[in-house]
Amino acid sequence: MLQQFLFKDKLEAGLDEAGRGCYAGPVFAAAVILPQDFYHPLLNDSKLLSEKNRELLRPIIEKESVAYAVANVCNIEIDTINILQASFKAMHLAINNLQKKPTHLLIDGNRFKAYKKINHTCIIKGDSKFASIAAASILAKTYRDDFMYTIHLKHTQYCWDKNKGYGTLQHRLAIAAHGICEHHRKSFNILP
Repeated sequence: MLQQFLFKDKLEAGLDEAGRGCYAGPVFAAAVILPQDFYHPLLNDSKLLSEKNRELLRPIIEKESVAYAVANVCNIEIDTINILQASFKAMHLAINNLQKKPTHLLIDGNRFKAYKKINHTCIIKGDSKFASIAAASILAKTYRDDFMYTIHLKHTQYCWDKNKGYGTLQHRLAIAAHGICEHHRKSFNILP
């Protein structure tokens, strides 16, 4: 059972990112503030859910959350500032876009760059421990998957509709055969 909050007296936003280890495309991040009584039996870390269940949960999270926002940082900026800094920036952009300002941040992972004067807590495997982080993981993942599907239509040789930009064998073979395109992260040294 996922925990609802870390501090009951704070307005907490859960944050997570998607696409950090990908060869192509942006890194996405989401921030979600859930009502303290929010519960859905399927809610869990997006990696533990089927695509069908992620798609089912996304509109429920969007409708029932107190506030949510999704942001991304493109591959060009990832190459400029590095993937870790780009992940932090995407999270900061998501917080900026929240309609309600949280008083505490729950971050999936072990590192975060402080956001203004809002306290934060980093939680390893937080997306399988806290409801708000799990919700953020679902939004970040589904929005990113939608984006990758859209750019797949122009670059079908990389099969991004299936691998979503991750370095699968299929994707690596396509890079070996066709080279890289404008959506690939050049700083990831992915050329054979």
